[in-house]
Amino acid sequence: MLNRHRIFLPYAAYTLGVLSLLAVLCFRFPELLTSQEFRAVYTTEFARVLLMLGLVATFVLGTAAVLADQRRPLALVGLGSAGIAVLLGGADVEVGQVDPTPYSLGLDWFILSLFFSALVFLPLEHYLARRQIAVLRDGWRTDATYFFLSHVLVQFILIAVTASTSAVAAAIAIPRATAIVAALPGWVQFLLAVFLADVAQATLHRAYHRISTLWRFHAVHHSSRDLDWLAGSRVHFVETVLTRSIVLLPLVVLGFSTSTVNAYVILVGLQAVVAHANVDIRFGWLEYVLVLPRYHHWHHARHVDYWDRNYAIHLPLVDMLMGSFKLPRDGSWPEEYGVLKLETVPEGIVAQHLMPFRRQREYDDYVA
Repeated sequence: MLNRHRIFLPYAAYTLGVLSLLAVLCFRFPELLTSQEFRAVYTTEFARVLLMLGLVATFVLGTAAVLADQRRPLALVGLGSAGIAVLLGGADVEVGQVDPTPYSLGLDWFILSLFFSALVFLPLEHYLARRQIAVLRDGWRTDATYFFLSHVLVQFILIAVTASTSAVAAAIAIPRATAIVAALPGWVQFLLAVFLADVAQATLHRAYHRISTLWRFHAVHHSSRDLDWLAGSRVHFVETVLTRSIVLLPLVVLGFSTSTVNAYVILVGLQAVVAHANVDIRFGWLEYVLVLPRYHHWHHARHVDYWDRNYAIHLPLVDMLMGSFKLPRDGSWPEEYGVLKLETVPEGIVAQHLMPFRRQREYDDYVA
């Protein structure tokens, strides 16, 4: 317990200090570093309050870590980053000019998502953990890099997904179906969208497991040896674009409203984090209605009986209809996670992204 507390102060100061500096840069260069779509979700005042809290917390935690001689270099980097952020304007920094640009990074999406995800799930996984694993477990750097890239490159992902789905939707539009969907109440549209998207996702997910070429991309996601809120980010870029395109396709073709599609996108992002979380909460009968941690953890089990099970990400009903539902009634959890043949997936995000395109089938430096 003491070691955990000694790690908390310097790493918290480091993380908050760096995020604060990145936030100031977002204020100064919003047209280049922030996502146009995501800027509409929050206000400048809200961002300033969070920035101020981050700076204050960094100085308090960083100073405490230095005085207690807890990983001083790390704490000093956090303090230094916060100091530079203050020199660049701090919470009073002026907002730079926002001109229309064809491309931009989603650094604001990364900062806010990381801050709130860590704020919620780090305490939950500390006090309600199913398995006692360190916050800075083996492989955390790889997963953190995936998390960073998937958020920062969000606009490029959206462009690729929008282009692919729009082209197909235009070719196979069904006017009568779109008219029926448009006439539905908003809440009915949303529930139907969740079901249809989950059917599309589960069908593609099964293909990932059964078609060897697709499996080489999907194996990256299954290579995590420990599951927590961050592990769900480990997804090959090709799989990210393909999955989002296929999942959103039926919603675009059938003419679901923009608000319904946006609500679904928010849901799938939240549920992806929740489903991988290291949280041992007994949900009882709800586990047969919604995909919750234990259900999805069994999909990641390094166990041959579960390699072809639990493909749904929202509704176990979809797996029941597909014949792929399997959940122990005794409330047990998997003992081990990861691909069946560990040596087939290399360590590191670069090697993992190159893996599907290589002929090499086994690696010396593999996930373990």
